[in-house]
Amino acid sequence: MGNGAWSDNTYRAASTFRRARGIDDFTYTSTLFSLPQAKWAASPALDPFGVGMRESRDSAEHPNSTPIAVLFDVTGSMGAVPRIMQAKLGQLHGLLQREGYVQDPQIMFGGIGDADTDRVPLQIGQFESDNRMDEQLRTIFLEGNGGGQKSESYELATYFIARHTVTDAWEKRGRKGYLFIVGDEMNKPVLTAAKLRQVLGEPARGQVDVAALYQEVQRRWDTYFILPNQSSYFTDRQVREHWRALLGERLLLLDDPAAVCELIALTIGLNEGTVDLTGGLDDLRRIGSGHGKAVRKALAGVGTGRRMIAPFDPDGDRRR
Repeated sequence: MGNGAWSDNTYRAASTFRRARGIDDFTYTSTLFSLPQAKWAASPALDPFGVGMRESRDSAEHPNSTPIAVLFDVTGSMGAVPRIMQAKLGQLHGLLQREGYVQDPQIMFGGIGDADTDRVPLQIGQFESDNRMDEQLRTIFLEGNGGGQKSESYELATYFIARHTVTDAWEKRGRKGYLFIVGDEMNKPVLTAAKLRQVLGEPARGQVDVAALYQEVQRRWDTYFILPNQSSYFTDRQVREHWRALLGERLLLLDDPAAVCELIALTIGLNEGTVDLTGGLDDLRRIGSGHGKAVRKALAGVGTGRRMIAPFDPDGDRRR
């Protein structure tokens, strides 16, 4: 996947068309809500069950692909945040592309629920380089439930990224991808074999340790957790300490959920070494974004710098 080119004009035209005709941006969600819960299911394009690998590949059009996965919590504790983000996330590729923060970005969107209680606990799209990424984003089902235990199935989504993605960035160049998880709760204590079988169709027998899983995913993915305001647990100390223990400074506290696109773009640009924070904030002002303050605050204390290219080792693994 990952062919084609993003068009801001196409994105704006489609959004204007929907508004003029009263069409919900999340049409798939509104359709499912008109049906009995027994019929709720992930769109076939986003259903992770039985998926082998989601692929981010180079092409003549995009010879230096950079995989970016953005997975967000769609449970009730997030309130209106998913809809606020949808209005901006579809433009993420355009911002990265216009400002030249990273080469050939390919973006995959996904939705995270609760595997203990939800009908649709995980949805995973494809890596895309064109306006199909907006289509997959709008096809995510905003179930809005969750289990109410201050934990959702982030570890299940992380397992998918760790074990069910393959990228030319890593295979050919030893370059990590970017994983952004947007949510407001903690991981489940463990990832059980039963959930892997139920949600992914994985022939698993043992449980997966969550801390070890996050160490594993970070070998190939620069991983961030964005905790947005206007969600239930934005100020919760336990949630913050949970994520700091797993990711350290890569817990990003975002005062304004509408700034998520700008935050992700600048985080990538800073990590790539293609822009510094002052230059990035100048870029945001130039394009008319009013979210510079929220982005600057979220990035306070986050280490930056160009990523090293990881050499190959004799056994075929790569080291950062």
